[in-house]
Amino acid sequence: MAILVYIENIAGAFKKSGYEAVSYAKTIGDATGQPVTALSIGKVDATSLENIGRYGVKKVIAVNTEQLHQFVNQAYAAVIAEVAKSIQATTIVLSNSFSGKGLAPRIAAKLNAALADGAITLPTITGEAWQIKKSAFSGKAIATQELTAPIKVIALTPNTVEAVEAPTAIAFETFEPQIAATDLTSVVQDIVQATDKIPLPEANIVVSAGRGLKGPENWGMIEELADVLGAATACSKPVSDAGWRPHEEHVGQTGLAVSPNLYIAIGISGAIQHLAGVSSSKTIVVINNDPEAPFFKVADYGIVGDAFDVIPKLIDAFKAYKNH
Repeated sequence: MAILVYIENIAGAFKKSGYEAVSYAKTIGDATGQPVTALSIGKVDATSLENIGRYGVKKVIAVNTEQLHQFVNQAYAAVIAEVAKSIQATTIVLSNSFSGKGLAPRIAAKLNAALADGAITLPTITGEAWQIKKSAFSGKAIATQELTAPIKVIALTPNTVEAVEAPTAIAFETFEPQIAATDLTSVVQDIVQATDKIPLPEANIVVSAGRGLKGPENWGMIEELADVLGAATACSKPVSDAGWRPHEEHVGQTGLAVSPNLYIAIGISGAIQHLAGVSSSKTIVVINNDPEAPFFKVADYGIVGDAFDVIPKLIDAFKAYKNH
């Protein structure tokens, strides 16, 4: 028995959520006595591969087939399942990222495995029965799922566990998968990033704003605050619908779900659809001039005040702190 953890990369660099999955898999390995093997698919430089050893995994399998340099859902799922069979893995761990949400059920189907997608805790293990908590109903509830199948697939929600360093020596292997032509009938030819800003799903800090900003011409101070904090920018649905901000910045039930360490909501009332997409944030700060705004009920910290007065003062304070 063994544990396989798939580490997702973008443009040859591993994502933070991938290292979180590695730490999660190692913790399970320590508890069960099972060895952990990491799997990388695509073109990744040697230094990045060696970095996996910082998180306690002693073995990495690299798949660098030319056909898989761009992400292909069905082909990647087939490769992960094939590698899992080759090392007799009974637990497969991956991040519940945008691509992970498509991969996890496919892998589970190929391996006839039990699936826990959106996991937010380590499993409670009683023999072959594993209980795992996961978010449900767009983050409004927590469900406990029991996995009893011999093979288990766990998709970990990003930012729910910390990537803990435990440096160790690491060994590398290459793997040449058998790729079926049917898995490559639809392939990605090229990916062009829409922006050089921090991607929302990967951001530790998110600065988000709503209709309280009154218009797109006032977004400069939001971007300046985000720049000072090293944060990603986001917005509410009415803002993206009005064309003030691009739709890829829309967070909420019908947009992106985010789980940063810090979510700053400025001029957003806090409709339930918006809260559904941000409720997994570790700390929520709300800035609104309406003391009755629903968002204050879920906030860890709140400032009742005019954003046009508060934000410039915050920017100055953060700049002064960084220059101290």
